[in-house]
Amino acid sequence: MDVLSDVIAIMRTGRPRSARVEWHAPWGQRFPSAPGSAGFQVVLRGSGWLLPPGGEPVALSAGDVLFFPHGHGYAIADSPFTPVAEPACDPLEETDLFASAFIEGPGAATVLLCGGYRIDASRAHPILRDLPDLIHLPAELGRHTELRVAVDLLGAEVHRPRLGADTVVSSLLDLLLLYILRAWFDSEPGHCEVTGWAAALADPQISAVLDAVHRDPARPWTVKEMGERAGLSRAAFARRFTALVGQPPLGYLTWWRLATAARLLRESEDGLGAIAARVGYTSEFSFANAFKREHGLAPGRYRREVCPPVARSSFPGSEALKT
Repeated sequence: MDVLSDVIAIMRTGRPRSARVEWHAPWGQRFPSAPGSAGFQVVLRGSGWLLPPGGEPVALSAGDVLFFPHGHGYAIADSPFTPVAEPACDPLEETDLFASAFIEGPGAATVLLCGGYRIDASRAHPILRDLPDLIHLPAELGRHTELRVAVDLLGAEVHRPRLGADTVVSSLLDLLLLYILRAWFDSEPGHCEVTGWAAALADPQISAVLDAVHRDPARPWTVKEMGERAGLSRAAFARRFTALVGQPPLGYLTWWRLATAARLLRESEDGLGAIAARVGYTSEFSFANAFKREHGLAPGRYRREVCPPVARSSFPGSEALKT
């Protein structure tokens, strides 16, 4: 798998959730902080205002996409001056895969597509940690074409579900997350200031090495071989990789191998020897020692005791919209 696909595979747990809500002014809704989650809002029709805590209101128009990677709270309303309703339920309460709601009012209609993903912070990729609290992708003609298509398909499927809707919606929600992250990294290559992951993915030489490592973590990689793959000397590659990624090449390789092993322990029935081999360890003993150093548990105990958390949403959903 490539880097961005791996990021999504390793960090998300359970099924995502979504809801299509047609609001009629005046309206306002608060979406509380939901640690361990990531949420999104898409303006399908009409307009509104994002009301971030402690920040200035942000005007929203049809086609705008908002993504909250760290589950921070916010509010959305038809006007910066409209009172916002508190959510009627725990935002992490289990909800359906998708829902649809209609909020009556005398004014103009705004249609929002909201949704959420449950994130396991203990195994989040550094890419996620580098993202800002809010990603706002304004609607711009001709930009982020795949994202717009995914939004249109998802909005239509949630609004009028047909046979196979569960599979379609679940797949589209994963695509939406991928396209949001892709759009951000394509358009904001200098925004990840801490470890420079956006810059790393935009750097053809470092990106090529990251892609190769993610596709074949079991390969007995050396810094020299990685440098050759990047077309750089060993020293020049190590400096550039460390500056952009935030850790040395072999340090990142070890972290990624053990993160992959943890996912395989949770999601497969492979034996420890097979998993060790798949992530580049020649013996179960060396694999077990490395895994325990990274995760605090031996692999067998990890498999027995660490169960995937119940899939929950990062948005109030239809139950919270009964205000």
